[in-house]
Amino acid sequence: MTPTLVRRHPPSATQPTARARDWAEIQERMLVPLYEAVYDRLEVGPATRLLSLGCGSGLALLMAAARGARVCGIDPDARRLDLARERLQPRGELPGGTRLGRGGPETVHAPGTPAFTLVTAFDPLHCAGSTTRSPVRSLVRALTRAAAHAERGTPVVLAGWGPPERCAASGALRVAARLADPVGNPARWRPSGRDDLENLAHHAGLRPDGSGRVACPYGYADMDSALRGLLSTGAFDAAARATDEEQVTKELTEALHPYLRGDGTVWMPNVFRYLIART
Repeated sequence: MTPTLVRRHPPSATQPTARARDWAEIQERMLVPLYEAVYDRLEVGPATRLLSLGCGSGLALLMAAARGARVCGIDPDARRLDLARERLQPRGELPGGTRLGRGGPETVHAPGTPAFTLVTAFDPLHCAGSTTRSPVRSLVRALTRAAAHAERGTPVVLAGWGPPERCAASGALRVAARLADPVGNPARWRPSGRDDLENLAHHAGLRPDGSGRVACPYGYADMDSALRGLLSTGAFDAAARATDEEQVTKELTEALHPYLRGDGTVWMPNVFRYLIART
């Protein structure tokens, strides 16, 4: 499924609520091919009890629920969770068994309910919205805690960037890392190593059991949409604190220029890798 080009004309990119809305309306859908590939491979359906770590504004949960799965999700961003609730409760009530929260996995696993049969951590920026200085360490802790609420042998899906030479977004994300460096902020992105996901699984006490690659192009209706979408990821927040948002926007625009097409759209081919590990 190719991401739909979206045109946006919002007035204030700096407001957190606007950022969350930009994530939901522009950026989150770029990972739809990844969600579909994983759900197809693992045959997600009515027997699935899914826990999503970093569920964002709930698109991946909605897709799983459409297949009949029972879904729960956690995310550090309360605004994204509000949008997830809007998506999942069109009649004012969350579907039976669905729970969303900002805490650990235990906050969405009600006592006495069946254990989860699938855990996903799709965010390739490794919880870019985390407020901790070590998002990867935070993810390891979340995975370890999630495993305690899952059935033995449950698949845990981790996702990350493919090789930098196959990810057009690499140049844009290097802007974030470079601008954040002067004051010692932790870079929210670096080129993915071949064994990064396997190492992450190992640290969380999980056993690797298969992997795959998926093309997830970033397609935007115009440069404004591209800027709004990428800034909504949280990957550029440390850079904005180290410099200022105007500088980040200027350098990000320059990094995106090679992908600006004659019709004004921005098209960035990317490849993502996912790992299936077992509890």
